[in-house]
Amino acid sequence: MIDPDEPLETQVARQAKIIDALMRRANRQHEVGGSAYGAFQSAIALQGQIWAKTRDLERTTDELRHARDDTQRMRKNLADALSAMDGGVALFTAGRLEVCNDIFLKLLPDVSERLQPGLTVEDCFAAMSESRHLATVEGNFDAALAQARRGRVGTSVVSLVIELAGDRWYQINLQRTSAENLVLLLTEITPIVRRNRSEKESLIDRQADYLQAVFENMTSGVCTFSPAGEVMMYNQQFRQLLGLPYTMLQHGTDLQRLLDFVAQHRLIAEAAEHDIHHWLDRLERQGRLRRRVRHATGRMLDLHAHRLPDGGVLLELKDVTLESRATEMLENRVAERTAELTRANAQLREQFDEMARVEEELRVAKERAEAAVSSKTRFLAAASHDLLQPINAAKLLIATLMDTTADTRFAPMVERLDGSFCSIEQLLHSLLDISRLESTDQALTPTEVCLGTLMRSVWEDQTPLAQRKGVQLDVVPNMCFVRSDPVYLLRSIQNLVVNAIQYTAPGGRVLAGCRRRGNTVELQVWDTGIGISRKDQKRIFEEFARADNVPLGSGVGLGLSVVDRTCRHLGHKVRVRSKPGVGSVFSIEMETVAGRVVDEQEGCNVATPPECEMDHIVLVIENDPDVLFALTGKLEQWGASVLAARSLDEALGHVRDMGMAPDIILADYQLDNGETGDRAIRALRDETGVRIPAIMITANRGNALLKKGATEGFSVLTKPVQLSRLRPLMEWKIRWQAPEEAAE
Repeated sequence: MIDPDEPLETQVARQAKIIDALMRRANRQHEVGGSAYGAFQSAIALQGQIWAKTRDLERTTDELRHARDDTQRMRKNLADALSAMDGGVALFTAGRLEVCNDIFLKLLPDVSERLQPGLTVEDCFAAMSESRHLATVEGNFDAALAQARRGRVGTSVVSLVIELAGDRWYQINLQRTSAENLVLLLTEITPIVRRNRSEKESLIDRQADYLQAVFENMTSGVCTFSPAGEVMMYNQQFRQLLGLPYTMLQHGTDLQRLLDFVAQHRLIAEAAEHDIHHWLDRLERQGRLRRRVRHATGRMLDLHAHRLPDGGVLLELKDVTLESRATEMLENRVAERTAELTRANAQLREQFDEMARVEEELRVAKERAEAAVSSKTRFLAAASHDLLQPINAAKLLIATLMDTTADTRFAPMVERLDGSFCSIEQLLHSLLDISRLESTDQALTPTEVCLGTLMRSVWEDQTPLAQRKGVQLDVVPNMCFVRSDPVYLLRSIQNLVVNAIQYTAPGGRVLAGCRRRGNTVELQVWDTGIGISRKDQKRIFEEFARADNVPLGSGVGLGLSVVDRTCRHLGHKVRVRSKPGVGSVFSIEMETVAGRVVDEQEGCNVATPPECEMDHIVLVIENDPDVLFALTGKLEQWGASVLAARSLDEALGHVRDMGMAPDIILADYQLDNGETGDRAIRALRDETGVRIPAIMITANRGNALLKKGATEGFSVLTKPVQLSRLRPLMEWKIRWQAPEEAAE
């Protein structure tokens, strides 16, 4: 019922009301009660409550009296503290004056009666503004009060400066001490203001002396003129630079008179009198003037004129003779350098034009060289068929002649003739291989190749050469697969084996085999030949390069160059180890094809199976009459029945006349009138209705023809044809690809 947070007066009044209510209640109960004893008990209970409330009231009254004493004592202490302060202090609580000291009240005695507790801040400032003792205020009371109220508690102080009568100065500081309290402090700053004023007046009094001292110590000449155009201050440097007499440059001298004197006595050599007279007009319009002039004595002067804030003029002269001479010298050097650069640029332009002309000539020469190389490549590619045709015919005729002249006195001569044609064939193949490897439109086509098949083919082709030379040729084929170009890899192996046989003396040995090293295989060709010195091992792979110990007439040095070019294009590594008089080892390192099953390795038997009569019908299609004659003769010598045809029409005529399909077809690839051997084979198979075994004999070494042969079911032999390979291939195809099989 009683809130302990309320003021003590309010608590005492509430307790009195409660006691009075209890008394009235007791009286009513006494009147209504039925017995005297009940009334007595009620009176005793009420008496106890009254005494308890009375004690609470007395205790509360004592606390209130003590609180009032404490408040009065604190207010007195605060007043004493404020009175002890040097400046005036006023404390505003909730926007009203709570307490202030005597200094604050006596500051403006005519309004001190109005500065009583409870006065608002606005009314306090209004009273101060109306005081007769207030002379000036630097600032605004309302603005300062608003700024102080917007600031945070305990932040920066808002200050005002006021001047009182008698040249007294005070600084008023306003600061918030809490959300609702504001403190106003008045600090006397009269000694500070008077001292600053005295120092300012002293500085003003000595300004002219200071300025004059500064002017005199400046390297530039300076002269100031009043708004009326009269000389106010100058230094001796100005007079000396301009060459003026003492009487001309004095205080009060007119600027126009000074300019007239300069113009009349031509102190400025390069300035006309008319131009000098217009300097003031230009200065008036633009507010400044800048000129570089030449004095009559030869000195160069920079003239700067500026309008001062009061309307006066400041003239400044600076001697820039050395700077001007340096600038002039620099300009001369720049001009000379520019001329040199211009000449150098012209020379560079001439050299550039010459280089452009030379580059154009080089470009034309390069194009001509490329055209010549391309023409040579096209010529060799186009002429390969025509070049190989007579060699093929000659080898066939020589083979027939060797069989005919066996055991006669002509046999050695025919054998030498065969060797000469073999050399011509090897040289022609090397030239064609180099031409194809240099050609930009002839690319190698790597495929998965079985080394064993290539090595067996090399053994079959080169065994007769080794036997004639008296050299033992052993080949141990490895049936692993590598990724390479089959045609050029075969040519590379053949070149290594042929070189080994050629440079090995009779009774020597040549061995070809493979060594596996992880995922690579190294094909090696060993020989017991003449060997190669260390200095020759680096150049034997160049075109037309041979070792020093090679006898004359043993080749022109193209075989190893073809091997090196082929392996570089295919990414194979070629190595050689050799010792003169002991022998050599040439090797080709290749990566094996992962995942291919390696067949069982079979050796190459030296003993060839005996040849038997070839009792077969062979259809030969060849447009070259010499080759047709030679091949026909050789086949007939083997015992075959030959149907010779120079075109597809003749071949179809033979088949129609015979009424049956031949046992095998031997066809040239390039025939007359645009006909090709593959078309002829297809036409004959269509005519007979059977898949006739066929062999394409051609000078074309491209992989495209090999792929077409694998697709359409015919084998490919290159010209000049190796008879040691032709006959077993014919026997194999006739045996395993009989004509009775239905054509697809």
